[in-house]
Amino acid sequence: MESRALLHARPAALLPPRAGLRRPLPLPRPRAVSLSPAAKPALQSPLLASRGPFLPRHDAVLGNGFLKRRAASAGGDVSFRAQAAAASAPAPQPEESSTKFLGIDVKTLKKIVPLGLMFFCILFNYTILRDTKDVLVVTAKGSSAEIIPFLKTWVNLPMAIGFMLLYTKLSNVLSREALFYTVIFPFIAFFGAFAFVLYPLRDVIHPTALADKLLAALGPSFLGPVAILRIWSFCLFYVMAELWGSVVISVLFWGFANQITTVDEAKEFYPLFGLGANIALIFSGRTVKYFSNLRKTLGPGIDGWEVSLKGMMSIVVLLGLVITSIYWGENKFVLNDPSLPKSDRKKKKEKPKLGMKESLKVLLSSRYVRDLATLVVAYGISINLVEVTWKSKLKAQFPSPNEYSSFMGDFSTATGIATFTMMLLGRFILRKFGWGVAAMITPTVLLLTGVGFFSLILFGQPLTPMLATMGMTPLLAAVYVGAMQNIFSKSAKYSLFDPCKEMAYIPLDEDMKVKGKAAIDVVCNPLGKSGGALIQQFMILTFGSLANSTPYLGGILLVTVLAWLGAASSLDKQFSSLAKEDLKKEKAQEKVDPSLLKAPAKGTDDVLVEQTNGSVTSQATGTESSQSNAPPIQ
Repeated sequence: MESRALLHARPAALLPPRAGLRRPLPLPRPRAVSLSPAAKPALQSPLLASRGPFLPRHDAVLGNGFLKRRAASAGGDVSFRAQAAAASAPAPQPEESSTKFLGIDVKTLKKIVPLGLMFFCILFNYTILRDTKDVLVVTAKGSSAEIIPFLKTWVNLPMAIGFMLLYTKLSNVLSREALFYTVIFPFIAFFGAFAFVLYPLRDVIHPTALADKLLAALGPSFLGPVAILRIWSFCLFYVMAELWGSVVISVLFWGFANQITTVDEAKEFYPLFGLGANIALIFSGRTVKYFSNLRKTLGPGIDGWEVSLKGMMSIVVLLGLVITSIYWGENKFVLNDPSLPKSDRKKKKEKPKLGMKESLKVLLSSRYVRDLATLVVAYGISINLVEVTWKSKLKAQFPSPNEYSSFMGDFSTATGIATFTMMLLGRFILRKFGWGVAAMITPTVLLLTGVGFFSLILFGQPLTPMLATMGMTPLLAAVYVGAMQNIFSKSAKYSLFDPCKEMAYIPLDEDMKVKGKAAIDVVCNPLGKSGGALIQQFMILTFGSLANSTPYLGGILLVTVLAWLGAASSLDKQFSSLAKEDLKKEKAQEKVDPSLLKAPAKGTDDVLVEQTNGSVTSQATGTESSQSNAPPIQ
């Protein structure tokens, strides 16, 4: 067998030609691979020595382009071409240095700058819509701030659920681009049609007479529910404005951003998007203020609020078209550029979908998770209790839609400035004072401003002479204090409460971290958002009006915030304890050499592979040794 193998392995030029047969073509010359001196000891392997002195090195392989692999563990021969192809592949060229602007790759800026402009336009529109929706439903004839809790619970929530079900079905049949346009264009069309069609025809399309009959039959306690029917087009605007925030911002924009950005880009630029959102808040507040004050320049007999509404909705429509144009341009010119870095996000691990019963079990099983849930529920209830009461006093102080809208413009600008400042200070507070102090700032602000607000409403008359010296009435002072409460509580939420809430999950073990967050998402977030509205509805129907319910709402707020502070204090102690345990574990792991803990991988026996030119490759190390003093096959 050995001699037969040698016969087949000899070059064809050494064999005498047979009569009547064509001489076989010479074998192609394989490419020799030069190796570093460090790899030459591999030539002394038992594999090379086993060939014997009678066998030339270049005749060791059978056939052209094949390799013989001999492994001590396997003991068999395997033929393949992979190493030969790798040896002939050209060496990779170093990447060219890319152009940078302000230390950022210009190719990345082509993707991020339009994305940031798109986010600015969306938030600019949202601020205008958010301020306008309150003006419409609160200042409308036959309505008041009492409509808001009923509107959020019985209109906004069902429409939001229905919209998301429709969105889910559309996402299964439409492409990503078609889905974006299908969702955003109805918003743009509605806001334009509302200002130029529905609002001018409000007296025609609103069933005022029917609403008056219902209110007379049901009593004044049902002013809020009846007002939903009375001003149904305004309520539809309210819901569409709310959906712009949840659908266009959360679903469309962030879904698109997460699809096209890499993880490194997200870490670098997403915080800047947050700061840009507050800048949009400042400028849009000024825009609302400008259009609201147009009434002063108009002649008598002209509906100033209708003129202001048309101006603001024209901007919303225009910026909506800008948003869609940017989206089209990103998909057309930017994302098709092969030189841009592609998103490297892996599919998120699916969170467990806990039912209500399982969520309650998780909440009841851990004191840590219960305290964290208390924080989330208390925030939602506290904000709702103060906000609706404040808006009722705001209407009493500014009954005209233009005056109300002008004040809301100033309010949005102040909120943007305060939130921008607090986001810059938030990191310093967390580093300097720790988690506990940062977590207690939000409820402390709510407690102090809430006590001041309800005190001015309930006990403002004795303070009238003192406030008159400052040019204010108890009502105006309550409006200003309520505005401060909303401004500082919202800025503290975005800069401190949200980061502290997410940090609180970190020390938990992996199972409780996932299940606890799922339980809070299922139970606590909806309970916090709707809890305040349900409490107000109960109070209004029981005591006849929001004004009669004010003392009880103040008491509920006090109890809620005190429970919030207690939970934050308890959570701080548990958080610190768990964080210290994690730190000890990390230090203990650092003392052990990680290389000693790493077991050798299976199947890493040295495997030498001979190529047709006699070179040898070690499969375990990836090094390659060239043939010693052996000429290539001719």
